[in-house]
Amino acid sequence: MNDWLEAEQRIERAQQLSESQRWEEALAEIDVALSINPNNAMWHAHRGYILEELDRFEEAAQAYGAALELEPGDRDVAVALGVNLARLGRFSRALEIFGELAKVYPGFEPAYCHRIGIYAELGQHDKAEEMFYLAQELDETSPHSFFHMGVSLAARERFDRAIYCWQRVLELSPEYIGVNRLIAQAYRAQGRLDLAKEYYLREVRDDPGNTDLMYELAELTVEAGELAMAAAKFAQIVELDPEHVESHFALGKIWLLRDQPGKALACFEAIQSITPGEGDLPQFEAKLGEALVQLGRFAEARKQLDIAVEKDPGTTDTHLLLGNCLLAMDKLGEAGDVFRRVLASDAENAVAHHRLGICLIRQGRHAAGLDHFLHAIRARPDFGPAMYMAVLAHLHLAQWREARSMLRRAMRRYPENADLRQLGKRVWRYRLRHSLHRVFGLLEGPFGSRHA
Repeated sequence: MNDWLEAEQRIERAQQLSESQRWEEALAEIDVALSINPNNAMWHAHRGYILEELDRFEEAAQAYGAALELEPGDRDVAVALGVNLARLGRFSRALEIFGELAKVYPGFEPAYCHRIGIYAELGQHDKAEEMFYLAQELDETSPHSFFHMGVSLAARERFDRAIYCWQRVLELSPEYIGVNRLIAQAYRAQGRLDLAKEYYLREVRDDPGNTDLMYELAELTVEAGELAMAAAKFAQIVELDPEHVESHFALGKIWLLRDQPGKALACFEAIQSITPGEGDLPQFEAKLGEALVQLGRFAEARKQLDIAVEKDPGTTDTHLLLGNCLLAMDKLGEAGDVFRRVLASDAENAVAHHRLGICLIRQGRHAAGLDHFLHAIRARPDFGPAMYMAVLAHLHLAQWREARSMLRRAMRRYPENADLRQLGKRVWRYRLRHSLHRVFGLLEGPFGSRHA
């Protein structure tokens, strides 16, 4: 077969494969054709298009560059080259190409509209607006101009105007890819969650297999407080992509919020099997430790919480969780040190005062423990667990009047609490030097440590 005829047949085959979106096969065919005739600009341009579809933008830019060398006047190829250079972050060269196009073809709208996006990326929003108005003078119906202008406005948190621009894109080109998602993100940034959800659902309908998009929608559902629905969406993502670690993690956190630590632990263990080390998931060890604490596996929990505190020493919640874990293990001195570290940076932290008070009580330092219970109550007047413990501490110190006063205060706040009523029946029984060891066996109080 004649080489030139074979090259033409290869190109025809590449076009058919491209129409079927069989990109790798199409690329193989066009590469053979170009090996026979490397001087055909159109073939190089077609190769660039295929490489774009494969997200191989560096090679696509090279292919478009080769086409432009062979046929310098092809403005569509020049636009494709400029777009790919912008994708690669080569903004200066892309601007040069579009600037040259505007000089040669001053009425060519793409030479202006694509510069809007580049200037937005560079943070040069005044120039982006200048290009937008120049593009509008040439073509008021260009969806690309409105799209890029919306990006510039959103970068400046001018979300209402950005949304207007993107809605114009949809009016002009209803199938424009990714616009519904951008509108959803803008509404979400404004806290308008119902509208954000509406546009996310539109985008999901257009791109149902996009797990990153589904993840954003699931996150939005969490923000809206719809935990059951969010759990279902994260589970759907995991079903589609079993190695989507962010969804495993998000699902595990929801199970913790819903008091199902066993299910949470299964999610976290799945992550460990996918990505040992979990270095890219903030608070992974903290949440794993929390699940283990809830399951009563304190030694394992401590190991994870020690790692979490080392990674992020400024996280109060993790310190409190570590302190609670150590307290459950009866390591009173170490637990007390953790709660003191919290108070060193947050002197009015009611939970830290309360838990430190319990440590001190268990060490026999009842007056010091009482001081921390009272401090917790001053910081948070409705803090029932601290009130309960303050009554017990007053009793141990034979401060009967103070014990009764604190009990009345607690009962006014929580009149239906059965444990407080039971404590009221016991108050009169305790007298000077009466042992309170049996009472202090109830140190967690009626509210439970998990809600303190």
